[in-house]
Amino acid sequence: MQAYQNSKVQRGCGVVSMSRWVPLQAELGNFQERRTIYVFALKVSLQSVLFSLLLVVSVLPALSWCGWLQMPLPQSIKLGILLSWLIGGVVSGVLAIVTGHSIHEICVSRAEFERLSRTDTLSGLFNRRAFAEALSTVAGNASLVIFDVDRFKAVNDRYGHAAGDAVIIAISSQLSLIFKDNAVTGRLGGEEFGVLVHGASVAERIARIEAAKALICSTGIATACGEINVTISAGIADFEAERGPEAVYAAADNALYLAKALGRNRVVHESERHSAVSCHLRGSEEVAFAHSAECLVEPPRYQFGT
Repeated sequence: MQAYQNSKVQRGCGVVSMSRWVPLQAELGNFQERRTIYVFALKVSLQSVLFSLLLVVSVLPALSWCGWLQMPLPQSIKLGILLSWLIGGVVSGVLAIVTGHSIHEICVSRAEFERLSRTDTLSGLFNRRAFAEALSTVAGNASLVIFDVDRFKAVNDRYGHAAGDAVIIAISSQLSLIFKDNAVTGRLGGEEFGVLVHGASVAERIARIEAAKALICSTGIATACGEINVTISAGIADFEAERGPEAVYAAADNALYLAKALGRNRVVHESERHSAVSCHLRGSEEVAFAHSAECLVEPPRYQFGT
């Protein structure tokens, strides 16, 4: 796409082409590379020289015919060509380099701003906005998993917020390594993380998520108060035809709610909700658990995309 846009612009000429080319290149980010600055300066110089030569060839014969030249036409043309290179080429080339460096700084600053606006500062993962954008573009053959650190408030209360931050950073790093291929990872807020797992079968994706949970739960996290261990729970929902991202998010959030209700430190797929409820209906607990099961169909605790 970028090459196509560049080729369209390069077919233009003169001031109109350059006025469209500069903002388009800034938009595409080519000026983040310094080499592009010198290519830009070379093109500007060549265009300036060609324009000057065209002007010399067009105007000087007419001036000579009118008798307005102070020297013979051949000498005037030679002088015009020399001035074309000196003024049109060198001066415009230098100005183009200066302009290119300014555009380069703008592009670098813009790219850094865009990166920061989409990145959670503590974890280094996508923030909620960026993750919601990724979620809205999923076409199918993927699952959304929402991870939540179990009893995270107790970690903060017992070890302090610095230890809580260490837990968030450590889990973020592990999730990034585990889901570095065919996946998008983000921090949804607080101790909650989202992962879009693409490809393979549903069973294989669930196995991958189970392995991630097991690894995180079995790995000690170094803090200023010593090494601590935490557990996580996860809820999974699958993308299907004619099912919007909001519905997938709500289903994953409900599955996570069930994982918490069943004792935490577990992974629950959305298909397990009804079977898990029926398996835990026992005697006098049936009514109470049925009531809790009804809560699972409530709207998600966090609204999608907010």
